[in-house]
This record gives sequence, structure tokens and C-alpha cells, in this order.
Amino acid sequence: MTANTPTIVATSGGYVAGRRTRLELGPLVHHAVELAGPAGRPRVCHLGTAGGDQAWGRADLQDAAQVAGVELTHLTLFSMPNVDDVEGHLLAQDVVWVGGGSVANLLAVWRVHGLDAILRRVWEAGVVLAGVSAGSICWYVGGTTDSFGPELRPVTNGLALLPYGNGVHYDSEARRRPLVHELVADGTLPTTHCTDDGVGLVYQGTDLVEAVSERPGPAAAYVVRREGDGAVEERLEPRRLPARR
Repeated sequence: MTANTPTIVATSGGYVAGRRTRLELGPLVHHAVELAGPAGRPRVCHLGTAGGDQAWGRADLQDAAQVAGVELTHLTLFSMPNVDDVEGHLLAQDVVWVGGGSVANLLAVWRVHGLDAILRRVWEAGVVLAGVSAGSICWYVGGTTDSFGPELRPVTNGLALLPYGNGVHYDSEARRRPLVHELVADGTLPTTHCTDDGVGLVYQGTDLVEAVSERPGPAAAYVVRREGDGAVEERLEPRRLPARR
């Protein structure tokens, strides 16, 4: 099964501490699966490009997927793609989940392998695209990133499936919010959608339809728009997703 409308779940979360494993798949990942409407055991493909396709990260996620009852595969690109037919493999999934790390490196490597065009077709075919941090920013025009060093900088060459900017970790890294406001005010980024840690944004087509959260407390989402020579911020209260334990 696939989503009836091209769907993206862009988050600053998705993993929670495990009870018997190092981590478990959090409510945001499960929500992406639910939006795909799988007929049987959910099929999720993880792309760890932003983290350099590290084997230890794949092992942690494999344990988490087993706990969750998810059929998890990995598309790795280092040192070569691990499947013969990348597009066919992704089209066979319910969800493509992209991990965090360097969004600048992710975008460069994806383009070398034609993933920019492939992922657009996969999205249009109804496979739910989702991810955390770099795996959120990649779907947008751009956002703020530490890909280039400790000082946050803009990245503006995202896949632009969504015609907005994206701000991740909005409440946990002090420089994120003011930089988003600066970049929207000077036109470097268009209207920008932001998430506190534990919050995700759900899009059908290019329309933002809902903000959701996997953690208790005041975490929220935000829309930052240009107004005159400045930027204004609107807070969006997320719907709390049910815990999975």
C-alpha cells in the first residue's frame, strides 16, 4: 500500500531510548508508517547517507525495527550502492526514512547517484518520505545546517519537493531560531517551517496539514514569514501522538 497523496513527514525526532535495545522507533516513525497504510508488515528503507552509512547506526536501527515489527532495509551509497536497482527498491517500500548528519554531504552524494530525481518519482508514486534533521531539511528548498562547521550556515540547494525553508532543532540549539529569522528576513530562505525536538510536520502534496509531537511538554512547530524588512513567527501547536509502549 502507498499513501493516496504524495506525503512527507519532516521531523526533529523519531528515535526514543530503548528498554532492551539502545534505541527504539518513536511515534513519529510509526506515524509515517500509518500514513502509508501498509497492508501487512511495514516496509521501511533507511538512508543513512548524511551520517556516512555507518554500520553501527544500521545495527542500532535493525534492533529497533525488530522490536517494532518493521521490515527494515538500508540503502547505502558508500562505497557503492548496495542494490542493483535503487529506484525499484525504493518503490517497493511503504516509507523511506532518512537519518541525520550532514545535509550538504547528503545532497551532493544523492545527486551524483541520481537520487534527487528518483526520490521525486518515489514520492509521486505514494511512498511516504520522512526523516530527522538532515533527513528533514533535504525535502525543502533549504535550511540551517552545521554541515560546514560549528557555526550554523544556510544551505539552499535542497530537493525542493516542498517550496519552503526548514528549521530543525529549533528549541535545543540557541542559534537556530535567530538564524532562521535572519535568512527569511533577507530573502535567503522563503517562508520557513520549523520544528522543536520531538516534533514533526506532515505534508500532503506541498500543503502542510498537521504538526505532531512524540514528547510531552511545550514543544511546537513554527512558520516564519517575511514581513517588510523583518520576519514574523507563528506558533503551531502539535497534536500529541500516542506512545507505543
